[in-house]
Amino acid sequence: MLQKWKLKQLNTKAILGEEYNDYNLVMTSEFGSPLESGTIRVSFNKLIEEHHLPKVVFHSLRHSSVTYKLKLNKGDIKAVQGDSGHSQTDMVTDMYSHIIDEDRKKNAELFEDAFYKKNNLEPNMVSEEVDMELLMKALANPEMRALLNSLAKTMK
Repeated sequence: MLQKWKLKQLNTKAILGEEYNDYNLVMTSEFGSPLESGTIRVSFNKLIEEHHLPKVVFHSLRHSSVTYKLKLNKGDIKAVQGDSGHSQTDMVTDMYSHIIDEDRKKNAELFEDAFYKKNNLEPNMVSEEVDMELLMKALANPEMRALLNSLAKTMK
């Protein structure tokens, strides 16, 4: 449906030339002018009803668009911010941080898989007796981290 509408817009633009009001919008009048939000809402609700679709508000399409763009470009907030018209990146990070957090989790899983496969290890090979809190404190100390690094190199 959107592809047909885009073709119709392009045809009208070709016919009208400079008389066409090109604001580079998806939802426009036949002559390219922006539509009032009420007009969009009525048409959108009619479309939903005619096709027995779940009821959503039109603005949720924008939310979905930003969400998918963040997923597709691996969390490039600046690109999405510019594309979505948000004036500040904070708006994108505050509103859509759950998407970025999902990607961080996925990155951690990918790293873990790559690390253990490369070193022929299994995650469960770590001794149950290891005090992870103590280990993290030790790694936070630069001298201790250097010592543990040296020891690890001798184990290769």
